[in-house]
Amino acid sequence: MNNQIAVAILYLFAIALLLIFNELIYRRLGLKGEITRKFAHFTATLSTVTFPYLFTDHWYILLLALVFFIVLFISRNGTQLKSIHDIDRKSAGSYLLPISIYLTFLISNLLDNKILYILPVIILAVCDPMAGILGINLKKSNHNIELFGIKTKKTVLGSGSFLLSSFIICLIALYFNRMVFDFKTFWLSLVIAVVSTLAEMISWRGSDNLFIPISVIAMMILFL
Repeated sequence: MNNQIAVAILYLFAIALLLIFNELIYRRLGLKGEITRKFAHFTATLSTVTFPYLFTDHWYILLLALVFFIVLFISRNGTQLKSIHDIDRKSAGSYLLPISIYLTFLISNLLDNKILYILPVIILAVCDPMAGILGINLKKSNHNIELFGIKTKKTVLGSGSFLLSSFIICLIALYFNRMVFDFKTFWLSLVIAVVSTLAEMISWRGSDNLFIPISVIAMMILFL
């Protein structure tokens, strides 16, 4: 228990330092808020991949999630953490992220299966920022996607990069989890990639931070 408390405190300080560093490069280099926001999303989320190996009790993750949720929620209308909140759209994604990480860890912990946490978090950390950055910054020949005749805010390049990167990540993760590369590894990777991409496409105002890992978990519980 003492070791887990120490790790939780260290992680709390590490993410705080990351947010400070992110804010400094935003102010000093004059970067767009979208870029620094995605950088923070990538680094903070990816750093939690080891949680199943560090914590056996979900209460520590809940405490960490609550701390960062409160900080991000309170700062959304202030002058602090502009590197996170300075975007030209309404989004609850920043403070939904710690909630999403906690819920993903809780499900994985209750079912005693680490891959149920690791794979969704890696997809959320890598594929979501990649889709966002490519979709926003590469405008040429990059059209918005239509679903059932309704034009979404998601782009072909953004969603395409999400689909491809999530498929590759799933192939690697499921291979090491099952220690066999067979047809099931292939089709399950494809199913997870397609469903998580659809979850990202239909989400709004940052809710993809919640829908993406939940959709991945649902597919793994159903088919793995």
